[in-house]
Amino acid sequence: MFDSIHEECGIFGIFSPAKQDLAATTYYALFSLQHRGQESAGIVVNDDGVFSSYKDVGLVNDVFDQQILNKLGDGNIAIGHVRYATTGTCGRENAQPLVVNHLKGNIAIAHNGNLVNSAELRNALESDGSIFHTTSDTEVISYMIIKERVKSDSIEEAILASMDKLEGAYSLVVMSPSKLIAVRDKHGFRPLCYGQREDGSYVVASESCALDAVGAKKIREVNPGEVIVFSNYGVKSYQQKQKCKKSFCVFEYLYFARPDSEIDGCYVHDARQKAGEFLAQNYKIDADVVVGVPDSGLDAALGYAKASGIPYGIGFIKNKYIGRTFIAPNQKHREDRVRIKLNVVKSVVDGKRVVLVDDSIVRGTTSARIVKLLRDAGAKEVHMLSAAPAFLNPCYYGTDIDSRENLIAVKHSVEEIAQIIGVDSLGYLTIDQAKNLAGSNPDDFCVACFDGNYPTVEPVMAAKNRFECKISETKKK
Repeated sequence: MFDSIHEECGIFGIFSPAKQDLAATTYYALFSLQHRGQESAGIVVNDDGVFSSYKDVGLVNDVFDQQILNKLGDGNIAIGHVRYATTGTCGRENAQPLVVNHLKGNIAIAHNGNLVNSAELRNALESDGSIFHTTSDTEVISYMIIKERVKSDSIEEAILASMDKLEGAYSLVVMSPSKLIAVRDKHGFRPLCYGQREDGSYVVASESCALDAVGAKKIREVNPGEVIVFSNYGVKSYQQKQKCKKSFCVFEYLYFARPDSEIDGCYVHDARQKAGEFLAQNYKIDADVVVGVPDSGLDAALGYAKASGIPYGIGFIKNKYIGRTFIAPNQKHREDRVRIKLNVVKSVVDGKRVVLVDDSIVRGTTSARIVKLLRDAGAKEVHMLSAAPAFLNPCYYGTDIDSRENLIAVKHSVEEIAQIIGVDSLGYLTIDQAKNLAGSNPDDFCVACFDGNYPTVEPVMAAKNRFECKISETKKK
């Protein structure tokens, strides 16, 4: 919809000691994770080893209706997924969870993150005769697990063995005929937590807001490099032997996660307010009102207003019925899409000096259009603050910025960007401040998109459509 960074994916899993309507439970959980991906959704339900699945492109409410949920039926294990494509296109073939039948049974898998060595692994697998049906790196992960499963005594043993060969970001829920398994990469790039309901069911999710949605009490985060197995024999934890420094994506706090989610003991809402407080320390602006860009800029704007003493105002009304799937049919309509989604509350900004707070500035085109809306509504001055540092590098771990080409801060100075987007002044959160938002060890965060210090090797092929390009080249030959 806009030119901001897109979310990655949301994953969910549930293990119940007794059969129940897990399709409905998973459906509710995916609703709470919808902000993490709006391109496709899917659910797989396990009833005594029989997997029933359904997935398609679209929002959760578009993909599933009561008839489909009824067909998925009752079961004792289920997993679900909402997707935003960071590797592979958004077609139905790449929707998740993936279900794979193999020599020792079947598994279903849902993935949040991005591998940095997926191209190399896929080439090796194809050389050994593997046939791929998707263009996502999730299928690479499933093949690596199955390759190990054939020679392992258990699915968890196979997963642990495959983890030593996977590089990059992956939070997974994996379902076998008798087990639900939560997996997090050794860097802990992407969030994953688990909890328990009063009926004894264990629940795994990308964010704690999904646990709340299904009535589960959070127990803890899944640790980096940890594999947790839920089965009729209880809960067992295994740790990957390879260890490294934790590198949790700081942008989960700044933008991706829902404000009511709690990650590593810190609520996202509180972290974003703190970002606003830091901005107030950095930039003492003589203004009349502070407004935020919905939705993820609102908390930081509130934090800035509290710290600065400048009144907070609701400057924009967001059309909540238009999602990221909104289609702009031609160029003129694409230029007007900000106005369709956001409308200014003129009485709040007319004749005022406005501090405008947004979660980030990526390419700058949307920022310019939002500033123009404020100017057209009579704002006398507009001072823009970004609750994230300037983006200078691509992300290889699950967001859709795969190159530096369109990042405005790469090509222009702060003063030049201010002129381009039409503001009187412009300011950013510092990298050190971003690393100190959540009260955790500042060294536990990945800020590579800001400073270029990647926790892993950089991928040989980084483009989002790298596997589609490969297929196209093969067809040309």
